[in-house]
Amino acid sequence: METAVPLVAVAVPLAGAAAITLARGAPRLRDALSVGTAGLQLLVLLTLAPAIFAGGTLEVTLLPFLPQVAIAFRVDALGYLFATTASFLWLLTATYALGYMRAMGENHLARFHVFVALALASTTAVAFSANLVTMYLFYEALTLATYPLVTHHGDAAAATAGRRYLAYHFGTSIAFFLPAIILTYLLAGTFDFMPGGVFPAGAAALPQVVAYVLFLAGIAKAAMVPFHSWLPSAMVAPTPVSALLHAVAVVNAGVFCVLRVMLDVYGQARLAELHLGVGTAVVASLTILLASFYALRMDQLKAVLAYSTIAQLSYMILGVALLVPSGTIGGIVHLAIHSFAKITLFFAVGALLVVSGRTRVSELGGLGPRWPWIMGPFAIGALGIVGIPPTGGFITKWYLVVGSIQAGQLAVFGVLLLSTLLTAFYYLRIVRAAFFSAPSGEKPPPAEHGPLVAEPGKLPLSMQVPLVIAAALSLAFGLYPAFLLHLAGLVAR
Repeated sequence: METAVPLVAVAVPLAGAAAITLARGAPRLRDALSVGTAGLQLLVLLTLAPAIFAGGTLEVTLLPFLPQVAIAFRVDALGYLFATTASFLWLLTATYALGYMRAMGENHLARFHVFVALALASTTAVAFSANLVTMYLFYEALTLATYPLVTHHGDAAAATAGRRYLAYHFGTSIAFFLPAIILTYLLAGTFDFMPGGVFPAGAAALPQVVAYVLFLAGIAKAAMVPFHSWLPSAMVAPTPVSALLHAVAVVNAGVFCVLRVMLDVYGQARLAELHLGVGTAVVASLTILLASFYALRMDQLKAVLAYSTIAQLSYMILGVALLVPSGTIGGIVHLAIHSFAKITLFFAVGALLVVSGRTRVSELGGLGPRWPWIMGPFAIGALGIVGIPPTGGFITKWYLVVGSIQAGQLAVFGVLLLSTLLTAFYYLRIVRAAFFSAPSGEKPPPAEHGPLVAEPGKLPLSMQVPLVIAAALSLAFGLYPAFLLHLAGLVAR
């Protein structure tokens, strides 16, 4: 069905970025525009729900500029799930950032809100891309929009992280992603996405395999080994940036692009024919296990979350690589469920920094009983990542396990079991330290980025409310997963 609503969904954050720029000298108006723009985009996306849940696909062409090449959008169940998840969490993060950025004495707040809005516009455009050209252009735009956020603090650590960020994303996309797109066009004669794949029956196998390897290597935002080290280094950014961009928008954009290639450039039947599902499962499994073992060694809370994110992203890819409906459903649902659980954890870590100045697992003794409204949501988010019922993470682990059995991939079943045990160990040690260890002594409030505006020990309401909502939704998805399963089922059918 032809409709201009996808264009509106992309245009809203672009207009919001322009309005925030004009209001940069009026802090209250600027903040209201940031939150209001997030809410408006979510409302626009919700108007698409009836058509998508009915199994429809919405299309619009923005700019045809060469034969066979156009900037075009297509909204299906997979893109809608990704875009709506990112939009809802943008609303929570925009609210959370109001308290956090003030409490930490952060500067350049107008610039921060502008580039967050531009990042969400790019993310939405990636989610709704109808072809490889559109997806590639907005994938690169997302890198440009997020670089100022990664380097927000402007210090040496931020500069180093920024250089690595650009090197990984632009380097891999130009060296691998773009050649993969060109090779695909030469083989298939089209840039468009098509359910079930685009390659004709007689296409040579070897070039298809080469293009696929180039796609995986070129989409560094998915953080698969060995293209993953940009993500931990990017954690020097303010916590709201880490929460939204490196637990939701950027990394999920990478996974989304990989899934789009697997499902709508190749198709699962072609992946099976070329034995690419097994190869993808091996790389994803290696990423999951290596990242999980690294997380065990980390004492910095944000480092633990970073390596956890690397592992969880590959769960999504692994599910689709099993090439059976249950695995595909589990991988796709995990895209949303992981986002809510992980953003809960980032919100909690940021809240701990504001009220106590603590950033390490070894410093958490006694904080659970002292701040239950911080560590309680953290525990819920952690249980969701581990996959303990009744959290949403249990739903995805169940489907992934069933999928591994249906596919006859007992090695994948073993990876899922071992990685779940490792995840439980590195998250539950944090919960144990906070709730069951002796207090580790007082620590002065953080001052590396300016004096605290909030009173030490007091958490701004604009931070507490998003934290509780995110934790509550992590539980709700485990109790009421029907709509997520329905969207994933539309993709897997």
